[in-house]
Amino acid sequence: MTPLEIGRPAPLAGPRRSLGPVSAIVALLLLLGLQPITTDLMLAALPALAGDLGVSLAPVQMTMSALILAFGLAQLLVGPLSDRFGRRPVLLVGLTLYLLASLGAMLASQITQVVVWRGLQGAAMAAAVVCGRAMVRDLYTPQQGGQVMARALGGLGLISIVCPPLSGALVALAGWRAAVAAMLAAGMLALAFVWWRLPETASRLRHDALRLAPLLRQTRAILGNRSFLAWAALVTCTYGGLFVFLSGSGIVLIRVLGFSPTQAGGVISLCSASYVAGTLLARRWIARHGLAHAVVRAAGFSALACVLQLAQAWLDWRSVWAVMLPVVVYSVGHGVHQPCGQTGAVAAFPAAAGQASALAGFITAVVAFFIGLWFGQALDGSTRPLALGMGVAAGLTALVAWTAVRRFAEPRAG
Repeated sequence: MTPLEIGRPAPLAGPRRSLGPVSAIVALLLLLGLQPITTDLMLAALPALAGDLGVSLAPVQMTMSALILAFGLAQLLVGPLSDRFGRRPVLLVGLTLYLLASLGAMLASQITQVVVWRGLQGAAMAAAVVCGRAMVRDLYTPQQGGQVMARALGGLGLISIVCPPLSGALVALAGWRAAVAAMLAAGMLALAFVWWRLPETASRLRHDALRLAPLLRQTRAILGNRSFLAWAALVTCTYGGLFVFLSGSGIVLIRVLGFSPTQAGGVISLCSASYVAGTLLARRWIARHGLAHAVVRAAGFSALACVLQLAQAWLDWRSVWAVMLPVVVYSVGHGVHQPCGQTGAVAAFPAAAGQASALAGFITAVVAFFIGLWFGQALDGSTRPLALGMGVAAGLTALVAWTAVRRFAEPRAG
């Protein structure tokens, strides 16, 4: 199926500064890195947040759900905006809003205020993530983009390794607000880099990107593309399992297994370390076998994680290794699925990469939001909700990889 792209993109006026490979990796680390920073720095802080504001875990869980829902909804607007006006101006506005939202969350005195500010954080974060993914399509072919994304996400894995223990240390030292202050600092660094170093990467702007009729036609074209649907389904399933971990790991380790915030942060880093190992596999497998075949191979890790997680959900072993070993296996597969899926979802639409990235992100975020609602109600003082949620996500990830991705997902540039 040849992908359809609506409208005639107009070239940008004036020369564009080039973006070297090192600068491209740094840009992706800073932009895409806001997502794990904004989520992972709160992992060990959620129980402290509940205690400080005197609320139960259910409304505290809403701070994560609001973040991810706003993140998904905002992508529907950010994607077309970045195709119309370019990546750079959208990034400047989005990162400024991120700083304001982080400051508001840090100063909040009620849980409802935290939920609102975290929602605005998610909306602003959408600009960084959507534009970062679209930049990969601006600069590279799908095969090259997959390798670059794997390198960048490997770096993000290192960020994710640092964030949970940093969160635990900050919470132990100065409370949950210190974790939010670290997000503010990360946003300031990203904004400074974009302002001083990042050129516009979009070679053409789509002047009809915000017009309703062309927007709907382009949306139908993207959603009707089986390659896009296969990759979007893969990203949604694999991120769904990760979101269960992000929502519940700190609660399970601290409230169920009795770890301190600092100890919990160190244990959570095992997930990130295994994710980095997965991205290293992704780089090798993409170069040798292509995006789709790399994902099919990685589905073996997902299937094994499914079996281990469902066994844990059945037995509820109160051991850190019983909880974390299936997570480690899951994360290796996720380290392959995520860069391949994010690259494949936009590969067929070079002139509408922002919109394609936004639609994939929206689908993922909406599913994650409902997972968060379920998880908040399912918490029962055991390890079962965490294991069950991740086990189901792992099984669906393997199924999508071995069916839809195998059959439809080799991207072809339009």
